[in-house]
Amino acid sequence: MNTLDSSLAHAHLGFVGGGNMASAIIGGLIQRGVPAHHIAVVEPLAQQRERLQAQLGVQVHEAAGPALQDCQLVVWAVKPQVLKAVAQAAAPHVAGALHLSVAAGIRSDSLASWLGSERVVRAMPNTPALVGRGMTGLYARAAVDADDRALVQQVVASTGQHLWLEREADLDAVTALSGSGPAYVFYFLEAMRQAGTEMGLGADAAMQLALATFAGATQLAQDATEPPEVLRERVTSKGGTTYAALTAMEAAGVKTAFVQAMHAARQRARELGDEFGA
Repeated sequence: MNTLDSSLAHAHLGFVGGGNMASAIIGGLIQRGVPAHHIAVVEPLAQQRERLQAQLGVQVHEAAGPALQDCQLVVWAVKPQVLKAVAQAAAPHVAGALHLSVAAGIRSDSLASWLGSERVVRAMPNTPALVGRGMTGLYARAAVDADDRALVQQVVASTGQHLWLEREADLDAVTALSGSGPAYVFYFLEAMRQAGTEMGLGADAAMQLALATFAGATQLAQDATEPPEVLRERVTSKGGTTYAALTAMEAAGVKTAFVQAMHAARQRARELGDEFGA
């Protein structure tokens, strides 16, 4: 992982919401040297607060209050449906902070209005962040300066890679592609396991083969200079087994359906912003 920047090592950080994504970020930060007592988490569920305190040693609070006033950065990790109410309630305590939201769909205009601050960054991470292999899309409002961006990058570096976007609207596409993307991989893994068992393999063996194939093919694609179309063609001999499989998928419209599915995910991200960002 990247070396911990001094600005992050001495920063006080707040998290509103203590679920899986927040826990992944917090755990990564602590592993990289951020003192646990520099991190305050607002989490209404008592069981979750107890888990955070026991496992990570951070400060935990049932509701936003004075504990957030010293935070240089506040990470908003609650569901889009409740973000408005939570942000408005916390706003008096976080006026001077930089804000990083991981809530899907909620636009920065809404966040800036609710929080009374223009220093807002939106992020769309994904669940491989739980194992330090995540991908996070980032968009910053104009008031976010270079130092603010650097601090955000240090925070998300604990979960994997990141990509800055120039247009906020592109975050909806990021949500559809990488935010929801792990579920697509799991879906194909399910299908490969099913096919393997139908052809006589044990479920464990089929899953082992499928997992290794995904991991290996992904590594090949990452290391290659050619696009995936060329890589696919290299393993597809006309009349061979791979050709038979791909021909069957094309006939079934698998690629078209897959692309349509991601368009549906992007549309839902837009709808979330419209529905819960007013």
